[in-house]
Amino acid sequence: MLVIEDVHQYYGGSHTLRGVSLQARAGEITVVLGRNGVGKTTLLKSLMGLVPIRQGRIAFDGAELAGQPVHERARRGIGYVPQGREIFPRLTVRENLLMGLASRPAGTALPAQLFELFPVLAEMQGRRGGDLSGGQQQQLAIARALAARPRLLVLDEPTEGIQPNIIQAIGRVLRQLARQGLDGEPMAILLVEQYYDFARELADRYVVLERGAVVASGSGDEMDAHGVRAMVAL
Repeated sequence: MLVIEDVHQYYGGSHTLRGVSLQARAGEITVVLGRNGVGKTTLLKSLMGLVPIRQGRIAFDGAELAGQPVHERARRGIGYVPQGREIFPRLTVRENLLMGLASRPAGTALPAQLFELFPVLAEMQGRRGGDLSGGQQQQLAIARALAARPRLLVLDEPTEGIQPNIIQAIGRVLRQLARQGLDGEPMAILLVEQYYDFARELADRYVVLERGAVVASGSGDEMDAHGVRAMVAL
């Protein structure tokens, strides 16, 4: 569903992405790992059109994304959960979720499945986002990205600063989404993560970045044998 080929990116004089290539398939969770500062977030921002790529190709469902604005990528079916969640703290939970429908026609209803996946949000629809715990805000950020029924869900370190029981709940949701999405159709998931055990548990495929380049990739069940833990250890 997603094809990234030979992508290069620069920040000032720094070559932040060096020929990165990877794929994300429907029904699978593709995990991108690496230490801080290796280009993981830059890769996702390039995918979403927040920064333009200098060289290479990004295609989604067979269509080139080069030159497409951020809102058009969302309209095509890409949901993005940024690092740090970036919910709207003064809006209610329900209002935050409705913001996820910005790329959809007026009057589109929120999917009822959001509250099945994240029951706590159903109980807190009238509460302001800034009053939620970190784990609840992360669930809200994921639900907001799902509101438009994307076919590719992109997440940037969703376990950062989250308590273990919420991490486990998020993992269960991501596995379910990969298998059946919101409507019974498999979803592609691209997950950037530093928490090795969480990544290993979920990964169907993995990619390791170092200094902006892919240094290892393979099947998720090969991560231990390939020594991935040592590659990403801080």
